[in-house]
Amino acid sequence: MREPKMGTRAIWAGEKEQLAFGATQVPVVHSVSFGYDDMDEWYDVATGKKEGHIYGRNTNPTVQAFEDKIKNLEGAEAATSFSTGMAAISNTLATLLFPGDRVISIKDTYGGTNKIFTEFLPKQNIDVVLCDTGDHQAIEKELSKGCKVLYLETPTNPTVKITDIKRMAEAGKKAGAIVIVDNTFATPINQNPLALGADLVIHSATKFLGGHADALGGSVCGSKELVDSIYHYREINGATLDPMSAYLLLRGMKTLKLRIEKQCENAMAVARYLKSVDIVESVFYPGLEDHPGHEIAMKQMNDFGGMLSFSVRGGVDTVRHLLPKLKYANRAANLGSVETIVGPSRTTSHVECTPEERAAMGIPEGLIRYSAGIEDIEDLIDDLEQAFQSLPESLFVNS
Repeated sequence: MREPKMGTRAIWAGEKEQLAFGATQVPVVHSVSFGYDDMDEWYDVATGKKEGHIYGRNTNPTVQAFEDKIKNLEGAEAATSFSTGMAAISNTLATLLFPGDRVISIKDTYGGTNKIFTEFLPKQNIDVVLCDTGDHQAIEKELSKGCKVLYLETPTNPTVKITDIKRMAEAGKKAGAIVIVDNTFATPINQNPLALGADLVIHSATKFLGGHADALGGSVCGSKELVDSIYHYREINGATLDPMSAYLLLRGMKTLKLRIEKQCENAMAVARYLKSVDIVESVFYPGLEDHPGHEIAMKQMNDFGGMLSFSVRGGVDTVRHLLPKLKYANRAANLGSVETIVGPSRTTSHVECTPEERAAMGIPEGLIRYSAGIEDIEDLIDDLEQAFQSLPESLFVNS
């Protein structure tokens, strides 16, 4: 029998082993502890000699089903989970980096990630080098000087820039670095960094994996050796994914392929529409032929994702007028949900950063991040059109 395809795996993977009482859905196991009458069996489970659970901060059946599903979708040897996406990122970096180590990344990662690189790691005497996103030669030059970790995010949040994962993974391994890729925007439906040479792949499961804006979570997938070390750090430090969130993420992932296909389709249509709008200065979407990373995205992605961003003439003033007029979009600091979500980076992805820091990362104050939902595309286009038509003439005159 042939290997099942991604949509089937999104529904079935990781669940059968955790079913009980004839249920067809993974149960939410809220028990904090797991008891044993046999003291030797308890010891074997506690020390990892036998499979099982002892305490909720360490492992849980519902959580394990989520980990097994994302492990399957990413084609990984192992996976572990976290309470949030940022917990996955921070715990992974804390596990791998020590004083005196060197980490290389790109300038316009997600704002929280950027803060770790610019604020927290330097305080621990960790050398951080941030290269211009997409400047592969600059990254390779820095790698040649030595490095413990190469951390990439592609597509990036919020400017959806693209990095060549295969090329960077080869350069990173040549330098002896552990290569990490944040795959949140692409999801395993559109991109599999491990297959392109990365050592670890990170997700904010809160976003596209869950898809319904009702559960926080994060995950890391990769080799058993690396994941075990990250899990050990997490089990001691306590950023544990709770069972109810794990259940909600599992439920959301059953429709992952269907949702992503529709969101990609909608994002492309919205991006093409925005290119025709006079007040829109720039549209950032890797599916557009004039996007600087289009050719690389064509090679390493199955589709271009449900995320895009665009900048408008008039900057923040235009944003203030435009976004409240949208009827079919939540104005919120989230992405990847079935509903369309919009917001400026100054209040979403990079709210932690100053205007000067955002500018240094190439993020204009008038940039709008647009997470395409699964609504009918005609309604999304009509909604944008009426919102643009409602803008006061003064914005056009003064911009």
